[in-house]
Amino acid sequence: MLEKLSIENYALIEHLELELSPSLNIITGETGAGKSILLGALGLILGNRSDTGVLKDTSRNCVTEGTFDIEGYGLEPFFDEHDIDFERHSVIRRIITPAGKSRAYINDIPVQLATLKELSSRLIDVHSQNQSALVGDEEFRIRVIDSLAGNASLLGEYAAAYRTLRDRESELSRLRADMERNRRDEEYLHYQWQQLSSLGLRKGEVQELEAEQKELANAGAIMEALGKADGLMDADESGVLPWLRSAGESLQHISSVLDGAGELADRMQSAYIELKDIAAEISEMAGRIEDNPTRLEAVDNRLGAIYALMQRHGTEDADALLDIEADLRTRLEAITSADDDIAALEKEIITLREKAEAVAARLTESRTKAAATFDSEVCGVLSRLGMAAARFVTEITPAGTLTPLGADSIKFLFDANRDGRLQPIERVASGGETSRVMLALKAAVARSTKLPTIIFDEIDTGVSGRIADAMGEIISELSGFMQVINITHLPQVASKGDTHFLVYKEGNGDGAYTTRIRRLDRQQRIEEIAKMLSGSHVTDAATAQACTLLGYTNRQ
Repeated sequence: MLEKLSIENYALIEHLELELSPSLNIITGETGAGKSILLGALGLILGNRSDTGVLKDTSRNCVTEGTFDIEGYGLEPFFDEHDIDFERHSVIRRIITPAGKSRAYINDIPVQLATLKELSSRLIDVHSQNQSALVGDEEFRIRVIDSLAGNASLLGEYAAAYRTLRDRESELSRLRADMERNRRDEEYLHYQWQQLSSLGLRKGEVQELEAEQKELANAGAIMEALGKADGLMDADESGVLPWLRSAGESLQHISSVLDGAGELADRMQSAYIELKDIAAEISEMAGRIEDNPTRLEAVDNRLGAIYALMQRHGTEDADALLDIEADLRTRLEAITSADDDIAALEKEIITLREKAEAVAARLTESRTKAAATFDSEVCGVLSRLGMAAARFVTEITPAGTLTPLGADSIKFLFDANRDGRLQPIERVASGGETSRVMLALKAAVARSTKLPTIIFDEIDTGVSGRIADAMGEIISELSGFMQVINITHLPQVASKGDTHFLVYKEGNGDGAYTTRIRRLDRQQRIEEIAKMLSGSHVTDAATAQACTLLGYTNRQ
């Protein structure tokens, strides 16, 4: 439940704090005093969007903070999921900065607005006259019945089955689209693959061919240079090697009489061996090179074919053609196996749909049982609210397909006077009738839900007298199951509260006003109820009637 609410710098509110009781809290005040402003500020910690327009003083932050007692509502998994410490007295805070930025906190931990909204939706239900339009929303109607039926676990099981079914159906659609596209392109894909496959390209082949092409294209010049080098190295009398050998032998002859000559002879011998090895390689290379126009033409043609495919596929790396070939082969194989994959997936989907339909059938059965009791409770409350002749029936029919919430279509049928046929309530009920039906719905749901707090925002508009008193009694009964905060303008309803707050405007002396709120004591409650009965001029009769409504035996 909401234990404490603090609001600072919001619209006409400069600073406001109130501590609420765990049962029925009544909020009253003249029109324009700021009751709706109070609710708007509370909406910030419920996750409603806002901007700098709410700032009373545009130079400082707007801060709204609510302290909630959340013990016993099963919220521990939420805190674990979002890595927030669970505390019995948890604080939700929302800040709007002068720059228009919004910041949200749960127990001083910064959170996304969606996270704050998810938690607050489990803590407070705000019901206003405008919300009465929800009876025309099928999801709302289904969730009302599920709440009464206690279908939370069953809904979780169904949601998992439905989600898996939809995932597989999406995958099937993708496979069929891919298959259709690939089959449309199959002939062209096969043509491309055949071109690459028939080429028989080897990894690194282009580098080898380009090197060979250079060699063949320059064979004449290469052979001439190698022949010249070979002649200079190993001619019979004038080549480098004979002279080097002769010089080494001369040094060796004087090695015994000249220090260092032997070492030079050894070095000469090493040079001779190295040069002789080079000469041998030159000779071997010269013997390998040939002027072969036929081979050069073949190499040119081979490279031309490879280059043409590289250009066609938009790659500067010849080896990338091998990857393209592999990808084309994979796509062609996928086309071949697509029928089998689709058939297997279709079979799986049949099984998944049967599973989802089975859970949906259990939901239908549970909802049907709950609806009978629900209809009786709603009619009972409507009778207390002056609509004894009203008929209310929950109609559950097949939706014709699986939906995220099952296989049911749920309508709330209504006949106010038993003199016509039942029709969807959103079509036939007046505003006042819809408000009373919504209160009846809330009263029925309250007995089966663990929602901590409900806020009624002037849902009693349009009723008076005995009906207003009955409405107050029903709201008071709800406070036995949950905390109720009721904003009202009716004295019959206001008198039912355990705690009574008055919202009022106070002038600042400069023509500006500030919204304030205070908790009323016994005497102040008598005075406020009397004003609500008689207006600004309070009569003794109004005061006496206020005491009667409040159940006070005397005025003190």
